[in-house]
Amino acid sequence: MVDMALWSLWWVWLAAALILAILEVLAPGFMFLGFCIGAVLVGLMLLTPFSPGLPALMAIFAVLSLVAWGALRTLFRREDGAARRFDQDIND
Repeated sequence: MVDMALWSLWWVWLAAALILAILEVLAPGFMFLGFCIGAVLVGLMLLTPFSPGLPALMAIFAVLSLVAWGALRTLFRREDGAARRFDQDIND
């Protein structure tokens, strides 16, 4: 039996992405979506023969998550650049 560390298995990263996606639904606002996309991309990367060590995987995950977060922020930005403000309560 091959002794593989848990972090080097592709399905662990995809399971982590699923957990992050569930957390994103529970706490909306793109808080966990960038991390979810980063975990999916690392999981897909591990399906290839490329298998770096834990420090390299963490660095790749961090960079991919940051790029995904930046892309989401650019994609879903408002045109006027201002935050949405509510001056009235919907119950009034």
